[in-house]
Amino acid sequence: MANQAKVTSLEAIEIFRASIIIFLTKARRSMDDTRDQVRRTRLWLQHDQRMHWEGEVRRLRKVLEQAKQELLSAKLSGARETTTIQQKAVIKAQQALEAAEDKLRSVQRWNRDFDSVADPLMKRLENPRAYLDHDMPKAVAYLVQVLRTLGAYAEAVPPADSVEATSIEPETPSQQ
Repeated sequence: MANQAKVTSLEAIEIFRASIIIFLTKARRSMDDTRDQVRRTRLWLQHDQRMHWEGEVRRLRKVLEQAKQELLSAKLSGARETTTIQQKAVIKAQQALEAAEDKLRSVQRWNRDFDSVADPLMKRLENPRAYLDHDMPKAVAYLVQVLRTLGAYAEAVPPADSVEATSIEPETPSQQ
């Protein structure tokens, strides 16, 4: 009986195996979501933001040119009050254009530097991803094998009678 294990419940191993499968699903989904978010951010910088700020710069240049034309017209007309209002409009348009140009430069800088910042971080996810894709499925398969082995062991009837049967010898005719 010293060589015999006492298997009372396989449920704990099954719960652990199920928990690992749930973890794998959630972890893979999180890593995929992270990769997708980085890709979407790259596209957002390269296309949406760049196009938005280039359009704003073009629009604000037109607004500035229009404000300058109105200031010139006001100066030619000689109206002092109108000239002051037009000067403020030109200053406001210049400030808006400068802010938009700063934003465009910032987007261009991020667009240029994004891969050098994001790629090392994404590279750090490769080892955990390999662990999730290769090692963890092996662990789940191992637990399945453990469950089968222990299940078969628990179902086997221990040969307790065989020990007693070998110690009792049958009676021989000479003993009678």
